Amino acid sequence: MNHYDRRSFLRDLGVSAAIAPFLGGLSSLFAADAVAPRRQRLIVMFSPNGTIPDEFWPDVSPDGPPVFKRILEPLDAFRDRTLILRGISNQVRGDGDSHMRGMSCLLTGTELFPGNIQGGSHTPAGWASGISIDQELKNRLQAHEATRTRFGSLEFGVAVPDRADPWTRMSYAGPNKPLAPVSDPELMLGKLYGEAKDKDTLLGIVDGVKEDISRVAKKLSSEDRRMLDEHLTLVREMEIELKQAGQKEIIHAVPEIDPSVELVNDNTPQLSRMQIDLLVNAMANDMTRIGTLQYMRSVGQARMHWLDVEEGHHGLSHEPDGNKDSREKLIKINRWFAGELAYLAQRLAETPEPGADGTMLDHTLIIWLNELGKGNSHTLDDIPFVMVGGAPGIKMGRSLDLAEVIKREGKGDNRLNLAHNRLWLSVAAAMGHPLESFGSEKFCEGGALDLS
Repeated sequence: MNHYDRRSFLRDLGVSAAIAPFLGGLSSLFAADAVAPRRQRLIVMFSPNGTIPDEFWPDVSPDGPPVFKRILEPLDAFRDRTLILRGISNQVRGDGDSHMRGMSCLLTGTELFPGNIQGGSHTPAGWASGISIDQELKNRLQAHEATRTRFGSLEFGVAVPDRADPWTRMSYAGPNKPLAPVSDPELMLGKLYGEAKDKDTLLGIVDGVKEDISRVAKKLSSEDRRMLDEHLTLVREMEIELKQAGQKEIIHAVPEIDPSVELVNDNTPQLSRMQIDLLVNAMANDMTRIGTLQYMRSVGQARMHWLDVEEGHHGLSHEPDGNKDSREKLIKINRWFAGELAYLAQRLAETPEPGADGTMLDHTLIIWLNELGKGNSHTLDDIPFVMVGGAPGIKMGRSLDLAEVIKREGKGDNRLNLAHNRLWLSVAAAMGHPLESFGSEKFCEGGALDLS
C-alpha cells in the first residue's frame, strides 16, 4: 500500500493523520508491509577518547565465541552475536589533528576541508569533505518505495554539548554538511510523535490520538495490537519521565568561563536509556532503518559522577599507562559504554521482528566505535570496532584479527594497515548496497572485507 493509499485508509476510517506515526510497522493493517523485502537496519554507536587495549581486546577462543575482558564483560550475554574486529586504522591524513580526523573522518573516510578551526596540531581544519556511510545508506533506502521510511535516518545524542565543530560531528549529509545529533529526549519524542498538547496535566501525545487508536485497534492482529500497546506505553512513560526530570536537568551546558570543562548531568544514565528506548521504538515502528547514537564528543571532558569519576574523560585518557588510578577509571568509563550497548542489544533482542520471524536484533547490525585506538598516543590505528546483532554476510560470535585477512591478501604482516574504508564497503554490502569505493578511493584497494 503506497503513501496515498495509507492516507486514504486513515481518512476513510475517520481518524486523523496524527495517528500515523504509531502505525508504520504494523503489518496486519497495511498488507503490503507483510510482503516487503527483509528489513535490515544499521545503528552506529560512538564513544570517545580511545580505549584501554589490554582490557578491551578479547582472548581469542578457537573453539567458540571470544572470552571478554573487563571492558566488554557487560556484553557477555551476546558473545555469540558479537564480532570484534582488530586491526582497522583510519588512514585519512591531511588537515586537522588526530581527534578531528578521528571523529569527522570516522564515518566519511575522506579528508577534512581546510578551515580555521585550530586543534592540537599545527594545521587548522574545517568539516569533512564527503558524505558519511550512514547517510549514504539512508539515501539508498529512501530512493526505493519498498525501503523508504518516514525519517530515513535518526541521529541521537547523549550528553553532546551545544557546540558545532569537527570534534562533535560524525554524520555528514555531504561535503561541508554536518548533521547535529539530538540529545534532548523531549525534542526527539516531539519529532517522532508530535508535540504534547498540555505538559502540565500530561494531556499529551497519546491523549491526543486516544480515540483514533481505539478505532484502528479493531483492525489489527493480536501481534500488532501488542506492538501498538508497547508504542503507546513507551510514549506515555517517556512523557512522565520527562515531566519528572524537568527541562533544566536535560540541558548539557558548557560553562563559558572554561570551555574545556563539561558538566555532564548526573541523570545522563537515565537520558541514555530514554534515547535508546526511543531509537528501538522508532525502528520497531519502521520510522527509520538507519540510526546513530553519539555519546559525548571527541576531546570531551565529561565528568561522570555516577561512576565516581570526578576528572574529565579526555584528561584521564592522556595519563601515562603507569597511572593505575586513571587506568581503572578509564576501564570503568568504557565498561559503562559497553553496558549501554548491551542494553540496546537487549531491547532489540526482546522485541519480536514486526511481520517476520525472530527478533529485531536478528535484523539489526549495531557497530560500536571510537575515534581513537588509544587516548594517550592519539593513534588512529587499531581502532576498536564491535559489531552486535545480525546482517547478511557477517559471521558473529568471534574476535577477528584482520592481520590474517591481510596475510591472505599477500599484502604484508603489518596488521595496522587495513583502512576503515574497506569496512564500510562490507557494511554497505550487508545493507544491500554494494559499493566499489567509499570515501577516499585510494583507501578502498582490495574492496570489501570478507567477514563471512
